[in-house]
Amino acid sequence: MEQGLSLKREVGIIGAVSFIAGTMIGSGIFISPQYVLLAIGSPGASFVIWACCGLIAMLGGLCYAELGTIIPESGGEYIYMLRTAGKVTAFVFVFSFVSVMRPASATGIALSCAEYVVAPFYSGCAPPQLVLKCVAAVVILALALVNCLSVRLATGIQVVTMAIKALTLAVIILGGAVMLFQGNTANFEDSFDGTNVGVKAIGIAFYQGLWSYDGWNTLNYLTEELKRPEVNLPRALVIAISLVTGLYLLVNVSYLTVMTPKELMSSTAVAVTWGNKVLGSWGWIMSLAAALSAFGSLNGTFFSGGRVCFVAAREGHMPDILSMAHVHRLTPSPALIFTTVISLVVLIPGDFQSIVNYFSFTAWFFYAVTLSGLIYLKIKKPELPRPYSVPIVLPILILLVAIFLVLAPIIDQPQIEYLYVALFILSGAIVYVPFIHFKLCPGMFDKVTTFLQLFLEVVPAEKNL
Repeated sequence: MEQGLSLKREVGIIGAVSFIAGTMIGSGIFISPQYVLLAIGSPGASFVIWACCGLIAMLGGLCYAELGTIIPESGGEYIYMLRTAGKVTAFVFVFSFVSVMRPASATGIALSCAEYVVAPFYSGCAPPQLVLKCVAAVVILALALVNCLSVRLATGIQVVTMAIKALTLAVIILGGAVMLFQGNTANFEDSFDGTNVGVKAIGIAFYQGLWSYDGWNTLNYLTEELKRPEVNLPRALVIAISLVTGLYLLVNVSYLTVMTPKELMSSTAVAVTWGNKVLGSWGWIMSLAAALSAFGSLNGTFFSGGRVCFVAAREGHMPDILSMAHVHRLTPSPALIFTTVISLVVLIPGDFQSIVNYFSFTAWFFYAVTLSGLIYLKIKKPELPRPYSVPIVLPILILLVAIFLVLAPIIDQPQIEYLYVALFILSGAIVYVPFIHFKLCPGMFDKVTTFLQLFLEVVPAEKNL
């Protein structure tokens, strides 16, 4: 039994596509359309934004696919930064990832799941914040439990909720098509009237739109669990992202066929408003479906998020306990428990829109770093084996987009919060020096680790190459 445990390669192409599409089609498409429209001001421009977001996700994904084949290890951006930008940068990333990005995205999704769960009970008025937050907390805890118990169950939930999502979106699209053929085209005339063309308007619209596409890099966290990654990674990406972009555009057409832009902007839960208008008294079905969809998305978030802690701890950047897997169940439970606790803390003060903005700000900052790593590898190390390669124009293009997305909200209307987030990211570097570089107080950690290992029944896991 000396070889230790390692994660098994179990995910094929169908699984891969549903992981990407399933994590992408989360709560976003059922909540973001009104925020995109609010930021950009006109239906026509909002379609342009949705299409561009899809394109950005696709190109970003292909750049990531090349990284994933050059550096075939799980752990997404973390590993790529470790191998290109060095240890400190990678640690700063994992520090912000574990303490800001993952919990913020989990909390954002849980909140939108909660919105839809309670929507039918509070028709016509906004539900109280306390109720929302309690429901969101229950959702987070339930999924954390599932992911700690079994990988198979988590994957099962992913597939089932994926089917529900596809059905829901199909219903919305078909309903919209029927209304279109009945001649409800009033909302599409003069569709570019009132567009806000400001740097900040465009930046915030992109934040909200890209939030719905977030998850295009899910597979890079699971590279070691993917069968034949060099073939399946790019293939799954192209299939999943084209599918999702197409669906999103059609869904937006459908929303605007049924509702006027004003109604869309003032709705708290778009899909429910849509359901009430089209399905009448059966509107609550939409609510249920949207809630389940967010539930599935959160499940994907937990599934891949636990993996990052796990890889970072293997490299010695996180307390060892986080890199361990359960003896029998083979799930990285300590990392999952850790993420859950922080998500619940973020939940207390947070509201949906600001969570999305801070999350996107941090995420795109690190996407920029990762992509510059790819550009570096392309120029400096052309001899590395690459089963899959993209032209150098792509990473440069997406890098420019990422820089724009990080700077846009700050330049146009500086908010003190972005400064806090930036300082927080930098504070990672300060934590690095005493704890990682000089390995302060190892003795105390060892005792705690041993206790937790026995308590949680976990053992260290090996690399799977």
